[in-house]
Amino acid sequence: MNAAPIKVLVIDDEPPIRKLLRMGLTTQGYEILEASNGKIALEKLEEAPALIILDLGLPDIQGHELLRTIRARNEGVPIVVLSSRGDEAGKVQALDLGADDYLTKPFGMDELLARLRAALRHQLQVKGERPVFRTGDLSVDLVRRIVKVGEREVKLSPKEYDLLRVLVQHAGKVLTHRFLLKELWDELTDAQYLRVYVRQLRQKIEADPERPQYVLTETGIGYRLKAGD
Repeated sequence: MNAAPIKVLVIDDEPPIRKLLRMGLTTQGYEILEASNGKIALEKLEEAPALIILDLGLPDIQGHELLRTIRARNEGVPIVVLSSRGDEAGKVQALDLGADDYLTKPFGMDELLARLRAALRHQLQVKGERPVFRTGDLSVDLVRRIVKVGEREVKLSPKEYDLLRVLVQHAGKVLTHRFLLKELWDELTDAQYLRVYVRQLRQKIEADPERPQYVLTETGIGYRLKAGD
């Protein structure tokens, strides 16, 4: 027997965008649920989608308010937000409210599919966290606290390791400056501290720290660790 298709709820008030997503995702085996506004979206939640694509610019409910409502009803469902170009504050707010990722319109279908796979993979990791994380030549043993690049063991300071551990636990997901500061320091709010430790971490795990392959910068928003293999 074939596995049931993964249900994706598309919440967008633009018919051409919904058509594009319906065609692109259906060919990849996803089952599509559609909502043109927030009211319909909340009704469609009853059909238990496995993933949600949410446009922040809806006609009846403010996108961030809808995101907050969805998160209150379902803490675990991955949510990928669609936003307009240049709306960095809106993206940060959405991520802080519990969105898993974002895409800027216009977007490519290949990029969207990659983000959806990463969001679904991250959800599985949260449910059953793997003790050893690998991406490229980087491996992180979360049980023994051993970090390697290829065969070379990397010595990290406690704070550098804590930063990498949080990134690993959310690999593939964008983490905002605010989220990382709260996870690592509680009281600190100056992102400059975070930048210092990111720079130090890159010096130790990246082949070329100026062109990082693992710890990626999301300009104006935060950082993302390359998803695991």
